[in-house]
Amino acid sequence: MKILISADMEGATGVTWPGDVLPGAPQWERCRPMFTSDVNAAVLGFYDGGADEVLINEAHWSMRNLLLEQLDDRAQMITGRHKTLSMVEGVQHGDVDGVAFIGYHTGAGMEGVLAHTYLPNSVTGVWLNDVRASEGLLNAHVVAEYGVPVVLFTGDDLACEDALGYAPEARKVAVKDHVSRYAAVCRTPARTAVDIRAAAKDAVQLAVRHEPVTGGPFTIALEFDAEHLALAATVVPGVDQVGERKVAYTEGTMYDGIRTFKAVTTIVSAAVEEQYG
Repeated sequence: MKILISADMEGATGVTWPGDVLPGAPQWERCRPMFTSDVNAAVLGFYDGGADEVLINEAHWSMRNLLLEQLDDRAQMITGRHKTLSMVEGVQHGDVDGVAFIGYHTGAGMEGVLAHTYLPNSVTGVWLNDVRASEGLLNAHVVAEYGVPVVLFTGDDLACEDALGYAPEARKVAVKDHVSRYAAVCRTPARTAVDIRAAAKDAVQLAVRHEPVTGGPFTIALEFDAEHLALAATVVPGVDQVGERKVAYTEGTMYDGIRTFKAVTTIVSAAVEEQYG
């Protein structure tokens, strides 16, 4: 049995504001061990439950945040950027039985600690087939196309509620409770590690591959905080401007959908000016 962990940082234990997750910032250095603790707790729990292999995919920012030297020696980790499936890289090879979303968060325009979708700002909303979409929702549809269930989820309490919509059976651990976008009631790393490990052990029973889900076509819409960003996004073939600050595109699969999404957000990010956005 093989488990893939997709590890993001905004939903990690103790993380509450941008300086906690921006590579190179002093608080980022402080939060890296807590992020690593969350992921390692999941690794330990999965092995406790009988998993044979755990692969971790770094999914935050530079994708070079986790401390490899603090992970259980049985695990392996994909680190670094520019991967075919970005946040869920590794699921496409046909040998993964379950996926864990660790350190996830709510989407752009939603309530939640450090809520966003791919870009930390600029994107004010994302919709998948007219449903407000977080990164978790988008990635859940990607892994479903490979017949892999989401078995474990960790993040703040509102992110756990969001996950009920796309991974209702997954075991969920709230490591903090939302107060505002930049504030939370946080549990200690020692406490959250115990909770995550126990949930991961229990989640192993859910790691059963199913028939691939082909739910397309998928229409994805993105709204930005400035009109010129919508115009910039239309450089990507198939992406049309459907409002003053909104674009949309349709793909037959979420494999293509998430790759187009990555192209759009990459181009939009490059179009943001330092002071005016």
